[in-house]
Amino acid sequence: MSTVVFDISTSLDGFVTAAPQTAEEPLGPGGLDLHAWTADREYLDRAIADLGAVIAGRTTYDHAISSWEADGPSGPARRPVFVVTHAAPDPDAVPAGGVYTFVTDGIGSALEQARAAAGGRTVTVMGGADLGRQYIAARLVDELSLHVAPRLFGAGTPLFEGLDLGHVELELVDCTPAPDAVHLRYRVQSG
Repeated sequence: MSTVVFDISTSLDGFVTAAPQTAEEPLGPGGLDLHAWTADREYLDRAIADLGAVIAGRTTYDHAISSWEADGPSGPARRPVFVVTHAAPDPDAVPAGGVYTFVTDGIGSALEQARAAAGGRTVTVMGGADLGRQYIAARLVDELSLHVAPRLFGAGTPLFEGLDLGHVELELVDCTPAPDAVHLRYRVQSG
């Protein structure tokens, strides 16, 4: 069965966007700095080597589609992307021949579809603290992959705010330091 990984970039003080967010800067001022690490193609290629499918939230899709285009976040590798949303966009607004499936019946359905498409490879939940918290709260995440950027925002969208699970044990699986982020990967311990 596919491993489910929640993958997200964060500031050192735990924000996935900076404040204030605007239409011109959906990640807030300096928010793009959280993703500077993606320029490291060697690390990025290793990180997505086993990627079978992606689950993203609608806000992430809306903000990123202009750069993702039809291929999705994995670029030419064209992994299927399942976008969790309350309402699918107008078909004319979706890139022709794209990798996107819009899921309107919840996170469980999106995961079921992503696992089927992934064929045993990794399913990555990305793009959105809220979506990630939903998967974590439902205990559907096997691993957390955090890209911690050397930035302090002080305000923005907090990564784990409101996540009331009690104590959750994590096992460090990998720690890769780099100039633009420390890449941390944790396995969620059952029980």
